[in-house]
Amino acid sequence: MSSSPLNLLVTGGAGFIGSNLVLELQEQFPIARLTVIDDFRSGDFKNLAGYRGDFIAADLATFDWQRQFGNDRFDGIFHMASITDTTDHDQFRQMHDNVESFRQLLRFARPNKTRVVYASSAATYGNATSASSESSSAAPSNVYAFSKAIMDNVARRAADEYSDWVIVGLRFFNVYGPREAHKGVPSSMIYHLSRQMTAGQRPRIFKHGEQQRDFVYVKDIVQGCIRGFEAVKSGIYNLGSGQARSFNDLVQILNNTLGTNLDPEYIDNPHAHYQNFTQADLTKVRDALGYEPQFTFEKGVADYMRWLYPART
Repeated sequence: MSSSPLNLLVTGGAGFIGSNLVLELQEQFPIARLTVIDDFRSGDFKNLAGYRGDFIAADLATFDWQRQFGNDRFDGIFHMASITDTTDHDQFRQMHDNVESFRQLLRFARPNKTRVVYASSAATYGNATSASSESSSAAPSNVYAFSKAIMDNVARRAADEYSDWVIVGLRFFNVYGPREAHKGVPSSMIYHLSRQMTAGQRPRIFKHGEQQRDFVYVKDIVQGCIRGFEAVKSGIYNLGSGQARSFNDLVQILNNTLGTNLDPEYIDNPHAHYQNFTQADLTKVRDALGYEPQFTFEKGVADYMRWLYPART
């Protein structure tokens, strides 16, 4: 990488994970030139309060990279843009917007071998019953997950064809944290349950709260993305906490953090396809990128609640 100020591009940079990444890049690389591309379908300008870089409002599915940037050279592209609503079952829209946008991005990055870090998903593993490793076969149970699996295939093919081009895919597990509220329904359980509980309502979770998730704090995800940018070779890696925690655990942690004492209200699960268990095997990402999550579930929830409800905690 060049010794001159970094020139970095973040797609989906007004979204949940993207905005946290942009603001941390700005903090870690204060003289870097930052550019964000976002169409605000799942982003909000308020997430970028304090941002000092450039912004391009555009739909990546129809974006003309060459016309926009010409001969500009980037040191890295962080591709966080995506249809993030896993309940959007429009197969053409999911595949076209997620996969074709990525394909066009790679086509732009290829001549200069620009480093690419992109958001994949733990959803590619489908309905796992034990910790998922990167060697596990893809078993997507919805079209969102299928689109991410195809993105992984496209990335592998490009990396195999050009050994000197670093392309890093990161399979995010169940991310929560600041700047997600604008997402509405797709926001994390942590956000939704905390809203119920601070309103004095019993937290509503699926029967009987024994489902387990690898809940990972967004600050850990951001550090994983930056480590991906510094990778020496291409690869696809899990990013999670490495721990599976139950919905019942979450309710108790929120009670402890918020000073409430509310029992769960158990409701029927209406979803035909639902991941009852997720857990990241972090062996490969620890070895390759030196990634190590810094936030336990308790510590991450406490940090998030202080940000979300400063007067309460």
